[in-house]
Order: sequence, then structure tokens, then C-alpha cells
Amino acid sequence: MNFSLNRRRTGDSHSLPSPATDAVSAITAGSLMSAVTVTNVSSDYEGVRVLDGVDARFPRGAVTAIGGPNGAGKSTLLGILAGTQPPSAGTVALAPRERIGFVVQRSAVSDRFPLTVRETVAMGRWGGGFGWHPLRRRDHTIINESLAALRLNDLADRPLGALSGGQRQRALVAQGLARRASLLLLDEPTAGVDADSYELISLAIRREAERGAAVIHATHDEGTLAEADQRIMMRAGQIVRTGQNVPAAQVAPVR
Repeated sequence: MNFSLNRRRTGDSHSLPSPATDAVSAITAGSLMSAVTVTNVSSDYEGVRVLDGVDARFPRGAVTAIGGPNGAGKSTLLGILAGTQPPSAGTVALAPRERIGFVVQRSAVSDRFPLTVRETVAMGRWGGGFGWHPLRRRDHTIINESLAALRLNDLADRPLGALSGGQRQRALVAQGLARRASLLLLDEPTAGVDADSYELISLAIRREAERGAAVIHATHDEGTLAEADQRIMMRAGQIVRTGQNVPAAQVAPVR
């Protein structure tokens, strides 16, 4: 899936690590275990540079949290990783056969979106570079599992626009789970949600990493940053600090 001349696939054909190897082995293995690597990536919007020379590796089997103030470039970086917007310069290298899921902020979805919760989650099973096909038994099983993971079973037949903010965000995250992505991107998935939704979403994110996915999400929340395996702090379109929640002696540099 080539989104621009700046976006390429690497020669890494390694399969996803097992949950037992999780964050430490994924990070220490460096680029061989990276789902995506960005090199000197910049992005301009209406003549303004919003990303400036960003370098980072995002490991499989780990949660990476991207923090920073509004306007730091977090959402722009996620969009470039998702392939929804091209970089102005630099490269985005994906491993072969990477399956990408992108969970947007709930504010990006209209209250008039004419789908039920189940139909919204089912959208996670569409496409993905493999062509559209009618939903099969396996698809319905995954949809039901994703609804259950976010405790949405009893709300499955309600219109998405009729839900509370936290419930709606859980439905969007469930759509991401249904994707069964190897690279799962989420834009502030816990922003403004109630305590129950926060816990359910945080647990779902962690379980996706344990499944072997590279999970990358933007956040303003200090607690969410502290729970991540890898932290990237941004300001004015640049990475200003990185860190990992594993012993420093076991961690390869991000750059």
C-alpha cells in the first residue's frame, strides 16, 4: 500500500512476536522488530511547517504514547503513519503486509452518522488492501469480540449518535480492534471520557500490544503516558524527548 513517493515498504518480513516477547524484546531488537520507521519526516500545512525532521521507530508488541501540547504535531504524525496525508519530506518505511487501523477522535465523527454501533464496529472488517467482501462467520465473531471487549453488547443496535461521548469513543476503539491491525493508531482515545470508558479503552490498547501489534496513540494524559512502553514527547513539530518504561540498559535508542 504505497501512499506517496515518500512511503515505502522495508524488507522486514518477520512475523508478529508472541505476547511473551512483548515490549522489551520488541524495543531492544530495534528496526528489525519495528512495524514502521520514520526518517527525517516533515509536513507543511498552508505554508506552515507542522512537522520538522521527525525520526522515530515504533516497535511491535508495545504501546507508544505520543504526548505534547496542542499544535505539537501529534495528530499530523499519526495521519502520516496511517497514510491519510503524505509527508512533505522524509520517508515512512512500513514492514511488508502491514495491516493498519486508525481510530479517529470522536469529535471527527458527526452525530448524524447513520449507523448503529454494530455497523460502526463492522466497518473495521472492510477493505484493508484485500478487497471488499461480504462479512463471513469469522468477521462476525471478531465484531462480537470487539463489542464485548468495550462492553458494548447491550448498545450494539443503538444509533452511534445516540450514545454518550464515552460510549461513542468506545465504539470507535472497538472498530479499531475489529480491524485486527498489526499497526494500530489512535488519536487521543481517552480524551474526555468517563472513568469506566477510560479503563476499558486502556485495557483494550494494552491487549492489542500483547497480541503483537504496534500500538501508537496521541494523548495529553500523564497517566496514559506513564503506562506506555515507549513515550515520545513533541513540541512545535519536533520530538523533544523520548523514553521507555523498561530498564535503560535493555533499550536501544529510538533514533
